[in-house]
Amino acid sequence: MELRRYGQGGAAGVRGLLLDVHDAVYADNPDPFHSRERFTYFLDLWSSRKNWQCVVGREGGDAVGYAYGAVLAPGGWWKGSVRGREVRGAVFALSELMVLPKWRGTGRARRIHDALIAPLAADVVSLQVETGHAKVVRLYESWGYRSVDQYAAGDDSPPYTVMVKRLTGAR
Repeated sequence: MELRRYGQGGAAGVRGLLLDVHDAVYADNPDPFHSRERFTYFLDLWSSRKNWQCVVGREGGDAVGYAYGAVLAPGGWWKGSVRGREVRGAVFALSELMVLPKWRGTGRARRIHDALIAPLAADVVSLQVETGHAKVVRLYESWGYRSVDQYAAGDDSPPYTVMVKRLTGAR
């Protein structure tokens, strides 16, 4: 699998691909929370950050999936969640990790994830996963994440589990 990194300056060039992968991943999900329109808002919000990072995986030129996020402002955390005192230092918020259904279970998600976080100048990576997706929570646990909070981001959002992973060799 070919892996390519994009920063904030390359966000516009990869935006359409990220939206198309999102649409394919959520094609059978009628929940408006996962609509293209709503995802576009959050994609644009995240990718406008100066320190936004994205890794896209491709096989034979076709997208496999991607992961992106950004380092939070000092003391920053997920809106609606409580940052525990044990979470110290710079935090990279892994906002999205999506892999097309045909590539799931092949190890490609882990490769994309690892390529994204490997060069980070952060102490901790944090992510949110829908609490109802127990299989995904267990997957992240197998990658070294642990649950630290549960919350709902808004009235129409599903409940989320917030997970963190200390980076090896963190500053």
